[in-house]
Amino acid sequence: MSYTTRAVGEPNTLDYRVFIEKDGKPVSPFHDIPLFADEANGIYNMVVEIPRWTNAKMEISKEDTLNPIKQDTKKGKLRYVRNAFPHHGYIWNYGALPKTWEDPSQTNSDTKCSGDNDPIDVCEIGEAVGYTGQVKQVKVLGVMALIDEGETDWKVLAIDINDPLAPKMNDVDDIERYMPGLLHATTEWFRIYKIPDGKPENQFAFGGEAKKRAYAVDVVKETAEAWADLISGKADCGKISLANALLNNSNTLSDAARSEVAAGGVSTPAPVIDQLLHKWFFISGSKI
Repeated sequence: MSYTTRAVGEPNTLDYRVFIEKDGKPVSPFHDIPLFADEANGIYNMVVEIPRWTNAKMEISKEDTLNPIKQDTKKGKLRYVRNAFPHHGYIWNYGALPKTWEDPSQTNSDTKCSGDNDPIDVCEIGEAVGYTGQVKQVKVLGVMALIDEGETDWKVLAIDINDPLAPKMNDVDDIERYMPGLLHATTEWFRIYKIPDGKPENQFAFGGEAKKRAYAVDVVKETAEAWADLISGKADCGKISLANALLNNSNTLSDAARSEVAAGGVSTPAPVIDQLLHKWFFISGSKI
C-alpha cells in the first residue's frame, strides 16, 4: 500500500496537522493502517512521527478526528526535545505501530506498571532519515521498557526493510554487532532526555536491557489485542477518537470525517520562537 501526507496549517504553530492519506483521502494512522505489511514474513507498518535529528515533539493525536500528527504542547506552548550532549534531537526515526494501544487499565506482569494510553512507540534505526507521516515497512528487532511516571512505555527497536543492513539484522544482538554503541546510546538518551526540562532521569524495567525479538513480538501482539478491544468498544476509550475511514465493521466508521479535513498545501514554516532549541545541555552524571 502507498500512503501520502496532507499538511494543514503552518509548521511550528499550534494549528499544524499532518494527515495521512490513502488514494488521496484521509485515513487514521491509529485505526486504518494495517499493523502488518506482510504478516507471513513479520514485516510491520510504522508511522513516522519524528524524523531523526529533529527536535519537535510530533505525535499521533489520539483525540483529534482521524488522528492526524501534531506537535505536542505543554501549558499552551509547543514542545521540543532538548539537545542532551552529545545527541542532537531524536537519534532515530521515531514513531508508532498502527492498530496498537497500551491499555492504561492493564498492568504488565513483568514491568508491574500499566500502559501509557498510546500506540506503541518505535525507534527505527536505519540510515535513511524519514519524514513526518511516512509509512515505513520495518522488521522488529527488540524492545525496551521505559517506565515513564509510573507507566510502561514500550520502545520497539526496528529497522526499515529497505536499509542496506536489514538482511543481516534479525534480533537485538545484531544491533550491537552491526551498529556498535547504538543500544547504549538509546538507553542513555531515554534516561536523560527530560533532565534539561527540570525532570528527574527516567527509569527502565529489566535494568535498561533490550529484550529480544521474540519478546518484542509478543508485546506488540498484546498491544494489538488491546487496540482491538478499544475499537470494538470493549475497552474504555476515554477521550480517544475512534473515527476511522476504512473499518467497515466498525461502529465508528465515518465518511463525513474525511470530507471535513481541510485541503493541504505548501506552507512556509512559522519562525521557531524557542530560544533553547539549538542549545547543548551537558548532563551531569551522563554515562556515555
